[in-house]
Amino acid sequence: MPRMLWNILIPVAMAYAAVLVLVFLFQSRLVYYPEIGREVRLSPQSYGLKFEPVEIRTADDEILQGWWVPAENARGAVLFFHGNAGNISHRLDYLLMFHRLRYTTLIVDYRGYGLSTGTPSEEGTYRDAEAAWDYLRHARLARAQDVVIAGESLGAAVATWLAAKVSLKRATAESGPRAVLLFSTFTSATDLGAQVYWFLPVRLISRFGYDNLANLKRIRAPVFIAHSRDDDIVPYVHGKRLFEAANEPKAFLEMRGGHNDGFVFARPEWVARLAEFLDRHNGQDFQSPQETK
Repeated sequence: MPRMLWNILIPVAMAYAAVLVLVFLFQSRLVYYPEIGREVRLSPQSYGLKFEPVEIRTADDEILQGWWVPAENARGAVLFFHGNAGNISHRLDYLLMFHRLRYTTLIVDYRGYGLSTGTPSEEGTYRDAEAAWDYLRHARLARAQDVVIAGESLGAAVATWLAAKVSLKRATAESGPRAVLLFSTFTSATDLGAQVYWFLPVRLISRFGYDNLANLKRIRAPVFIAHSRDDDIVPYVHGKRLFEAANEPKAFLEMRGGHNDGFVFARPEWVARLAEFLDRHNGQDFQSPQETK
């Protein structure tokens, strides 16, 4: 090989290796964006919703900040997990939608997000999900079969992990959640990373799983999946693959708009589809959780 070519290839190879090292070491910076809109400037009261601020302690002593938003004559309780940027104050439209559907909602910020303590990690988000579930079950006395677990984008991966874990308890006296709602999410973090960073060996260096596809196969609750055909961050094919992998009963809603504006609450007909799904799988003997701690 000519010396001139070696003089070109060697620096290129060294630069590529440096990129691999940086990506491997700082992967969390590509997954979590808690610094975007870190301040909690609005509350459900901005939308005329009554709410109660809550603090939830995790098993490893982090303190999660969240909101309990009750609905009158509630038909169930939604445990909602948001995406990888911003905080709970950026999800008021979801709270309003569930309130109008007569569902009480518990929404929390992951560790490191909003006013919650700690630093985000995959294992950390799972611990946060468990803590939120335990809070619903014990502090609010909500029955598992009265809870709908929901999540958007990264939060949907947290939701499926929790739903899969809870579903494993069906062999015991405790049943799984009433339903699982997944909005604009991916098959796995590794799959999405391999598409976005096609020039890197993502499957070899990824330290994140967030495997929705594997989790869905263990979930026995009804599953509702909504995904936009125009999603510019998580391709539409991810939503379709998740729907194919989900167990029955299940439903799929095709939305339109980008990842950050194609939300299920954006159009009345989409909300109507969600309402129809929830009505179909509504518990007949719902017991309202406690309105106070």
